[in-house]
Amino acid sequence: MKTIADLIEDRFGLETEAGRDMPAEGDLANILGHRSHRRYKPDPVPENLLEVLLSAAFSAPAKSDLQQSGILIVRDTEKRKKIEALMPAMPWIAEAPVFMVFLADNRRIRRISEMRGTPFANDHLDSVLNAAVDAGLVLMNFIRAAESVGLGCCPISVVRNHIETVSELLELPEHVFPLCGFCLGWPAGEGHISLRLPPRVMVHTDRYDDSGLEAEVAGYDARRSARYRIPDEKQRLVDEYGLAQDYGWSEDKARQVSKPERMQLAKYLRSQGFNLE
Repeated sequence: MKTIADLIEDRFGLETEAGRDMPAEGDLANILGHRSHRRYKPDPVPENLLEVLLSAAFSAPAKSDLQQSGILIVRDTEKRKKIEALMPAMPWIAEAPVFMVFLADNRRIRRISEMRGTPFANDHLDSVLNAAVDAGLVLMNFIRAAESVGLGCCPISVVRNHIETVSELLELPEHVFPLCGFCLGWPAGEGHISLRLPPRVMVHTDRYDDSGLEAEVAGYDARRSARYRIPDEKQRLVDEYGLAQDYGWSEDKARQVSKPERMQLAKYLRSQGFNLE
């Protein structure tokens, strides 16, 4: 019988006895078995099921019960085509039966303050962080709920590369911004488990300590390359950095962040009425 320990080993590529006495079932198994899906069957997602998933999503924790999140379902064919055209390298956006945009919504509490005749005295950077975290928690709850009924999901952070255009298309008012796009549908395949850095890289006790990072990343690169090698044609920025003989996760990600991206975000957020001080 497969156990939680087996799922942990699948996720991190490391042996463990944690969860060896726990059957691989229920919420823990669903979370450990998470995988993104980018290929979908044409079957629609029933509206009543979508309502259930939305209800589950908004059951997520919310900072101080302020509930600063939202979801915009893109049903308008023309709007969706325009969004798809912004990201032609992601055909799964067009193929997914449902496409949504998760929103950070600081507008609602400001309106409620006006309705109650009180000032909104927190017009600073924390308003952005609180709304973004609320939206992220709702996003994760939606994913957990959708996967529990067999649906496949794929968040689309590249929406933020085109944040002004997407906001205009979706007619977002001040103090609301898109966190990510989101594809939803019935998977056309199993997908694969993405190997993660070991928890000991992310978990610290009493103080932050990354003194062993170089060795941990080297080990992770080796485990990940053994499971799925990045083909030469998928290497980034070959003209600048060359074709690497040993092109692992760390080389790929270092190249990815070597180029600036989304430099317009602060300007955009200010245009949406946020004070970033």
